[in-house]
Amino acid sequence: MTSRLKVLLGVATLVAVTACTGSSDSSAKPAATSCDSATKTGSLPTWARGGFTPGDQAIPHVVGDNGDIAGVLFGYPLSSPRTGDRSNKILWVSRPELTVPSDLKIHATLEGTSTVADRKVVGGPGPSIVDLPKSGCWTLDLRWSGHVDTVRLKYVKG
Repeated sequence: MTSRLKVLLGVATLVAVTACTGSSDSSAKPAATSCDSATKTGSLPTWARGGFTPGDQAIPHVVGDNGDIAGVLFGYPLSSPRTGDRSNKILWVSRPELTVPSDLKIHATLEGTSTVADRKVVGGPGPSIVDLPKSGCWTLDLRWSGHVDTVRLKYVKG
C-alpha cells in the first residue's frame, strides 16, 4: 500500500469517526438527564456535604444541570400522593454562596403532559417538603437569589 493511499484512508477514517461522534464544540450543553438516571445514591458533591457525618456517606440526591444546586432526598423514593409513613423531604443546598437569601421558587412540569405545579421554599434553599400532584417524572426549574438551575425528580405512585 502506498503512503498516499494510507494517508487517504486515514483521512477517510477520521471523517467517518467525526461524523459518527458529532460536533466537538465544547460549548454545547450536555443532554438533559433522564428521570431514572437523575437520582444518585452515593457521596454528595464536596460543596454539598456541610453538616453530614461522615461527609462521604451514600445518600440519594440530585444535582442541577448547571451544578449550582443539590437536592438531598430524605423522603426517597418521593411519592404522589404522599404516603402516611414518609414525607417528600428534600434538603436543597446551593453551591453559590448566598449573601442575600431569597425564596427558592420551583416551577415543576410533569413529563409528557401539560401538568404544572408551582412551589416555594421560603428563605431560599434549605429543608422542604415538595409534594407534587401526580406520580411520574417531573422537571423542576429552580430560581433563587439570582441563580437558575434544573433538576429531574421521579415521584412513584403513593
